[in-house]
Amino acid sequence: MQNELLNLETVAYQIRKEILKMTNSANSGHPGGSMSCVDILLCLYSKFLKHEPNKPEWEDRDYFILSKGHASPALYGVLAYEGYFPKDELMTFRKLGSRLQGHPERLFLKGVEITTGSLGQGLSVANGIALGLKLKKSEASVYCLIGDGELQEGQVWEAILSSGHRKLDNLCVILDRNGLQIDGFVEQVKGEEPIEEKIKSFNYNVIKIDGHNYSEIISAFEIFKRTKGKPTFIIANTVKGKGVSFMENNVDFHGKAPSNEELERGLKELDEHIERLERARS
Repeated sequence: MQNELLNLETVAYQIRKEILKMTNSANSGHPGGSMSCVDILLCLYSKFLKHEPNKPEWEDRDYFILSKGHASPALYGVLAYEGYFPKDELMTFRKLGSRLQGHPERLFLKGVEITTGSLGQGLSVANGIALGLKLKKSEASVYCLIGDGELQEGQVWEAILSSGHRKLDNLCVILDRNGLQIDGFVEQVKGEEPIEEKIKSFNYNVIKIDGHNYSEIISAFEIFKRTKGKPTFIIANTVKGKGVSFMENNVDFHGKAPSNEELERGLKELDEHIERLERARS
């Protein structure tokens, strides 16, 4: 089990390298919030989400909604490693004619369930899918990743009220709680705490985890699968720009691509993380 987790963590750092290269090549994108949610997405796709890369519209699949659509580099990196498209296509990110647009586009790329980008809307769609699955008596689950800046959107709270009222226990909401949004620290822009108590009041099962700790991520998803009668809300505390020291907790990299010099420095640091993990496995 320990080696399996180390392998996953190694892949996560490799995907972070791809995120830096993608955004640098495009000279555009959102690297910070992409790097904060990689561990969650990788763990979800590799261990919990029922999906078939060769049959992306398989009827019995689980659904994943990336509500914070600007973190598309993380999703694209995970989809490539899961076999949805060749990894070398990642370098077409945000290029004219590419399937890998700045925000996920359902009509362009198989494996993307809905087009996202306008913040606040993803959870409402996830609610609709979850309710539809309930009506069909399907065993499938719906997972929706939202951002903490996005949590300030009124529509999110309407959606939380709706899913709690409907007792959608096939719905798992994951909050990428990295503490930063485009204008600065979330709590300074528009404070959200106490999040746990607020969400619980909407008839949710709430779980708080370290969003970079694979054991805690796995445990949270396992608890979701066992929870009946209410939806699950995972508060995943993460680090924006995780893995690159000068990007971590740095609001500048919310929506700024690394320069060539920053790319070189970042890749070097990520390689050092990978080498550390390789030593731990040996």
